[in-house]
Amino acid sequence: MRPKQWTKNGIVFGALIFSQNLFDLAKLIAVCEAFLLFCLTSGTVYLLNDIIDRDKDRQHPQKRLRPIPSGQLSVKTAFMLLIVLGVVGQLLAFWLHPLFFGITFAYMLINAAYSLFLKHVVIIDVLVISLGFVLRAIAGGIVINTEISAWLLVCTFLLALFLALSKRRNELVVFVDSPEQHRRVLMDYSIELLDHLITIVAAATIMAYSLYTFDDRTVQTFETTHLSVTIPFVVYGIFRYLYLIHKKGLGGRPELILLTDKGILTNVLIWLMTSIGVIYFKL
Repeated sequence: MRPKQWTKNGIVFGALIFSQNLFDLAKLIAVCEAFLLFCLTSGTVYLLNDIIDRDKDRQHPQKRLRPIPSGQLSVKTAFMLLIVLGVVGQLLAFWLHPLFFGITFAYMLINAAYSLFLKHVVIIDVLVISLGFVLRAIAGGIVINTEISAWLLVCTFLLALFLALSKRRNELVVFVDSPEQHRRVLMDYSIELLDHLITIVAAATIMAYSLYTFDDRTVQTFETTHLSVTIPFVVYGIFRYLYLIHKKGLGGRPELILLTDKGILTNVLIWLMTSIGVIYFKL
């Protein structure tokens, strides 16, 4: 169920923070519940993915150590667990909020389609991954009944797309001699193509976030123009990640980079604290 990857579900807190409801206890609890349920939902999806990909995962230097491809967990047991967790998770999601249930159910369907065939379609594969992050952001707004900023969705989509493309590049570098044995879609990519796409999306991410901070509605909502001081942190984060991709050969596991790279982790924490300071305390 890959608990280290549950950090991706932190995006559900985006709407809470940027709608100025972070210190509303009831809404904070609701989003925490949404976070836990998305962890359960994404864990269920990972089970399905590992069942389907078990043969290919056995050829991967890290993935072969996962419980299903290594044989520590039988396919039958994993499938039974998948059904139980899926049903329980969806019942709890409906209890939390009917629309939240709709989002989590759509997330499961999209990821099931991804695991079965969409991950083999060039470009579509990374777009579907990015859509999953957008659904998380929407879910965070739904459970607190707040308007969801289009800027939040655009920035989330672009950042997720940047990470997904970077992951494909890393996979192509690692499996340069036999990419089809790891992931069939890698045959349709090239490092040069991915570098072009990553450059475009990285620039678009920085531009979208910058425009958001200067947008008239943003200034009116937060009653300050100072959110723009957080732009350098976004620029550094993108540049640092590019450095790790090109100079350190990383990018295959973005969730580990977030937790282990001191530059990325420190930058995210400073960006978050600065954003909260500007939004809530008008610093």
